[in-house]
Amino acid sequence: MELLALPAFTDNYIWMLHNGQQALVVDPGEASPVLDALRQRGLTLTAILVTHHHPDHTGGLRSLQSGHIPVYGPRQEAIAGITHAMGEGDVLEWEGIGIRVMDVPGHTAGHIAYLIEHAPHQAPFDPIAFVGDTLFSAGCGRLFDGSMNQLFASLTRLKQLPDATRVCAAHEYTLSNLRFAKAVEPNNLDLGAYQSHCEALRANALPTLPSTMRTEKAVNPFLRCTEPEVVSSALQHGAKDASPEAVFAALRLWKNTF
Repeated sequence: MELLALPAFTDNYIWMLHNGQQALVVDPGEASPVLDALRQRGLTLTAILVTHHHPDHTGGLRSLQSGHIPVYGPRQEAIAGITHAMGEGDVLEWEGIGIRVMDVPGHTAGHIAYLIEHAPHQAPFDPIAFVGDTLFSAGCGRLFDGSMNQLFASLTRLKQLPDATRVCAAHEYTLSNLRFAKAVEPNNLDLGAYQSHCEALRANALPTLPSTMRTEKAVNPFLRCTEPEVVSSALQHGAKDASPEAVFAALRLWKNTF
């Protein structure tokens, strides 16, 4: 299996997973990057996964739905073109791979993620999490129609995934997120090393994603709400107390205006 990040718009990624013949894509906000990748590699699109309702994740559905391609999407959101409504604990199968659905609301009220943990009869590979706009490298999504408590709970759940899990977020926000992370936790040495790594990737027009859950737990302030320096920074920016929930809320509000 090969995992590809297809650039779309100015900073989106449409994720493609393929086995050399069949492909699935995640959050196709526009069709042309998908159609180009299918044509260049001689692939047939056989499944589409959608994490939430925003147009930059769904805009290409109409153009890609020729034939009877199944389109999986969140049960709690109204999205035109979804053929299979999915929610917490559901499992879909694609080319012998089981893909588990997690409810991860917050960015939107019905946001879901897709987790590939293992594939019987396939060579071993690290888990893959398609997290949409819930978790970014060194950051997290803004609140739209979800709540702060939902987003905190969703990130807490994602943090429990195995360290080797490849985190496939839907936007190239890493460098801007790292600038904020360094303001929150200036003495975190992991941040400088990761920033240098990501700057080198972007200088060569390469994506900084996927990240890994191991990396995110080391650099992402929204997953580090009990670290003393993160707590101190949050208290200086309006956190009502030092509880992880209050620290997270203060960080998210601070990031909105950073």
